Amino acid sequence: MELTIIALFVTAGLASLFMAWVIGAGSSGATPFAPAVGANAISTMRAAFVVGIFGLAGAVTQGANVSEAIGRGLVGGVSLPVMGVIIILLIGAGLMAVGIRTGYPIATAFTVTGAVIGVGLSLGGTPVWAKYQQIGAVWVLTPFVGGGIAYGIASALPRTDVPERFSIPLLAGLVGAVLANVEFAFLGPDGSAGSAAGLVQRVAGLEGGAATVGLSVAMAVAVAGIVYWDVRRDLTGGLRRVLLALGSLVAFSAGGSQVGLAVGPLLPLLDEVVAVSTTAVLVGGGVGILVGSWTGAPRMIKSLAQDYSSLGPRRSIAALVPSFLISQLAILLGVPVSFNEIVVSAIIGSGAAVGGSDAISPRKILLTIGAWVASFGLAFAIGYGSVIVVPAM
Repeated sequence: MELTIIALFVTAGLASLFMAWVIGAGSSGATPFAPAVGANAISTMRAAFVVGIFGLAGAVTQGANVSEAIGRGLVGGVSLPVMGVIIILLIGAGLMAVGIRTGYPIATAFTVTGAVIGVGLSLGGTPVWAKYQQIGAVWVLTPFVGGGIAYGIASALPRTDVPERFSIPLLAGLVGAVLANVEFAFLGPDGSAGSAAGLVQRVAGLEGGAATVGLSVAMAVAVAGIVYWDVRRDLTGGLRRVLLALGSLVAFSAGGSQVGLAVGPLLPLLDEVVAVSTTAVLVGGGVGILVGSWTGAPRMIKSLAQDYSSLGPRRSIAALVPSFLISQLAILLGVPVSFNEIVVSAIIGSGAAVGGSDAISPRKILLTIGAWVASFGLAFAIGYGSVIVVPAM
């Protein structure tokens, strides 16, 4: 029996790695740099290489919150068995593989969340309504908030009364202020999670909210100053470098968010089957995302970059700023969120601001939304029914 459990756990680990590969080849690997590729700021293959590196870094330093939510926060009163974990990961990876094969962005967060809830409830678990409400609010609001912010930014950037040597540094400063307060693993007291602003406060002996605000403003001013200098001396090159920096931050955030979808279901098994640290599991998931980005992401990058709107550097920047902000909020809340939904919504919003209806493909958008909704429902149904079909669970 012990050998059987070990064999099942190894199988679950392999399924998790496969899921991580699929995430890297799909949502995490494709969406962060799709706007940059669409704006001709970077080639498809180079984008896949860079996004893999930053995805690995994000997975290790920011992956714990969403992993915990997926593994232990979606269903109460029951612990997922090994076979249940394998089924969940195979459902999510299978649907994502279909999306990659067809070129349509299936939402990874929808498939894995639906499968976890379906399996957990079928095993007799209780719904965690507060978490469902939080997840549902983020999922529903993301297209409107992300698309709306992108639309506003893209509408403002071409205006003659708002010179780009001021507007672009202002946006970069906002991102810098947020980045100063983003939590990373190992930056907090005793190796816990903490922000760069918090670390500086502890080292300098500063306390209180005023110090946090002051450090955030200082970070914003520093970033804005660097970008102002760069854009003023070389507008075209400066826009390209800002775009690539934003793509890197979104790729980093994608790793921190999406790795939980691959390794989160494994966490309950670590308490019962084998003693492995969460950090080690996150590293394994990050490596899977890295390999997936390098080997499978170019197809989806090309699909997103070319099919959703005609992107230029300004519209791409407008799409990536809200993508970074929303993804970091989701990581902070521990909410599994779809990067396809985030970035695609922002791309549509930025494209509509300049090109109107001619800049986007309504048919592609409707098919994508349908795929998102169907992926959650199908994953839930398969997960719920699998417990009946596989009574050994």
